[in-house]
Amino acid sequence: MPTDSADGVAIPTSPTAPATTASQTFSAPARVNLIGEHTDYTGGYVLPMAISFQTTTQIACSEDGLYHFRSKNFPAARSLTPTDRSPRDGKWSDYPIGVLRQLQALGIEPPPFTLSITGNVPLGSGLSSSASVEVATAVALLAFSGAKLPTEEIAVLCRRAENEYVNSPCGIMDQFVITAARAGHTLLLNTRDLAYELLPMNWGALAECSVVIANSMVRHSIAGGDYGLRRRELEAGQTILRQAFPALRDLGDAILDQLASCEAEMSPESYRRCRHVISENARVLEAKAAMLAGDPVALGDAMTRAHASERDDFECSVAEVDFLVETAVAHPACYGARLTGGGFGGCTVNLVKTSEAQTFREHLQSTYRERFNLIPETYISQAVDGAVARLQNATEAQA
Repeated sequence: MPTDSADGVAIPTSPTAPATTASQTFSAPARVNLIGEHTDYTGGYVLPMAISFQTTTQIACSEDGLYHFRSKNFPAARSLTPTDRSPRDGKWSDYPIGVLRQLQALGIEPPPFTLSITGNVPLGSGLSSSASVEVATAVALLAFSGAKLPTEEIAVLCRRAENEYVNSPCGIMDQFVITAARAGHTLLLNTRDLAYELLPMNWGALAECSVVIANSMVRHSIAGGDYGLRRRELEAGQTILRQAFPALRDLGDAILDQLASCEAEMSPESYRRCRHVISENARVLEAKAAMLAGDPVALGDAMTRAHASERDDFECSVAEVDFLVETAVAHPACYGARLTGGGFGGCTVNLVKTSEAQTFREHLQSTYRERFNLIPETYISQAVDGAVARLQNATEAQA
């Protein structure tokens, strides 16, 4: 099997025998984004971390020559022939099948398989259940095919699967951090060139902090209309800025003064969407400086200001999420809080003193229940390894 380098791409030219005939198990985590929302499809910065919710894939040989996709979380299974190129059908299986399509486009043709998927990532919560499924599928199919891709290419392939097959206009953040994360660290990603840094979570006073996630129980879907509309409004504004300033590659290069000079040429919506992204990129870099200084006060302040921008300029929050943020930042144990994920529901992420994290959770739950008659699911989260590190660790353990 040819390969271009030791850590490069190994591509079979036709369906081959599986790398092993035994059933194999793989996993990919979920993620939460501390700051940097709606910047990852316009060349900006994001600061996510992988968390311990996970998608698990089990893959084994298929005896009937077909590709089988099954899930313990959803009743509808799907089976395809290796040459089937039928379009998506709007069900959960679109996500793993989209990954298969992208591998096939690279010339990687897995032998017939049964892929069984299960997971505990809360659906529609903004913790990226879809990208977790995609990455867990990708590492399983690559290993089953005896093929290899660099970490960055796995993430990009999974993003293409969601964009082109599922027809969901997501950016690269979710797939990248779920693939490349390391335990104990956040991942600062420049989404234009995929350069990234791992920033420790246990530096200075940050060592005494925990990340608490609160699920509003309002489900969202980025394949729906609101997310796509916001993205179109943002990209329309970006086009006007690039016409006025040809040196700009995208909003990742832009500053607020340039945006202000183009305000009259944009719709009010496009102007506000661009203002969110440009100011958000600056806040991500503030967050990096705060993390390197071990300063939870500065990090929390950047997070809370980021939520105000999502609420007012990007307009992707909802009343329930705003209430959770307002309740959180009024609590003495909380340094900062914000909506995380694509918006229109989902979760908040909160930076909290570890010694009071449990009290904080209980306060959020009781206050939210009184207001909305719902009990928000809350999770105290740690930064965990991404799918590639998990696979490496498993390989080393077996050696």
